Amino acid sequence: MNIPLVDLAAQQVEVDDEVRAGLQEVFATTAFVGGPAVQRFEAAYAAALGVQHCVGVANGTDALELALRAAGVRPGDEVVLPANTFIATAEAASRIGAVPVPVDVDPRYLLMDPDAVRAAVGPRTGALVPVHLFGQVAPVEELLKIAADAGVPLVEDAAQSQGARRHGRPAGSFGLAAGTSFYPGKNLGAAGDAGAVTTDDADVARTVRVLAAHGSARRYEHELVGMNSRLDTVQAVVLEAKLRRLAGWNERRREAAARYGELLAGVEGVRVPTSAEGNEDVWHLYVVQVEERDRVLAALHAAGIGAGIHYPTPVHLTGAYAHLGLGRGAFPVAEAASGRILSLPLHPHLTVEQQETVVRTVAEALR
Repeated sequence: MNIPLVDLAAQQVEVDDEVRAGLQEVFATTAFVGGPAVQRFEAAYAAALGVQHCVGVANGTDALELALRAAGVRPGDEVVLPANTFIATAEAASRIGAVPVPVDVDPRYLLMDPDAVRAAVGPRTGALVPVHLFGQVAPVEELLKIAADAGVPLVEDAAQSQGARRHGRPAGSFGLAAGTSFYPGKNLGAAGDAGAVTTDDADVARTVRVLAAHGSARRYEHELVGMNSRLDTVQAVVLEAKLRRLAGWNERRREAAARYGELLAGVEGVRVPTSAEGNEDVWHLYVVQVEERDRVLAALHAAGIGAGIHYPTPVHLTGAYAHLGLGRGAFPVAEAASGRILSLPLHPHLTVEQQETVVRTVAEALR
């Protein structure tokens, strides 16, 4: 694509010298598993979120599963989550043997609807999992109250929200725990798969660390049935270098999002995203809504523009979750949005000229 959805090559140019130096240290010391690079990144990311603990793991899906397990979710428990999310949110619950319970989203921000959550909470509820989608922060104040009233933990899916804040507080610091992903295309992305669990609870942090190391806190002493999910040292080197630039990169994303809003203001047929009051979004994705979305998407691709759809199928309509018995019509807001949402290129290195080309192409496709 001439205008990519995300430009990882441009990011790499900025961090290349630091990453090379860090990798030389790793290979010189042969600290291939764990070691100083992982410890430094965990401490730095915890400090960036203002939390006490960060435990690096292999990927974002593991992070969510481990956070849920450490929060006490057990097989048979119900985990309430939004229908409009990447399937990993539901998979994390399923891998424990818990039951994902999707709920609808609000029509303006496409975030978990607190009223829908209230209706879904019941005696089998084990956790609430709001998703900070597209770089926004979910309405955590209401959701935390619902969780407290129900006596269940709130575990954040913070995979798309590194650096986002709500009323000055960082995403990933609200619930009992949060799972995040450092997949390469995230605002803070590794050079492969990586993830982390963040929490202020020392017991949760210890449990995650033990579970992620085959249930072992001490070599060959296995207190729990765990898994092998460690943050790779090479990825920690990349993440440490990128974390130093995250605030600046996020600010450039905000500037690009504001510019899209201005450029698209006169384009009929495009609904642009807005930020909820109190949110300081980081625009992981810039998601507009248009009619005849697939035709517009095809026009963008034909012009060499890397637009996408996040996500084309709500969780309950995927084949993987057909067994839940929730057919079309169960969650009308999420279902209607899935046919209209369109992610336009947005990243820290997007130029004004590129944005003008994207908007011009969208406008022509809608005429």
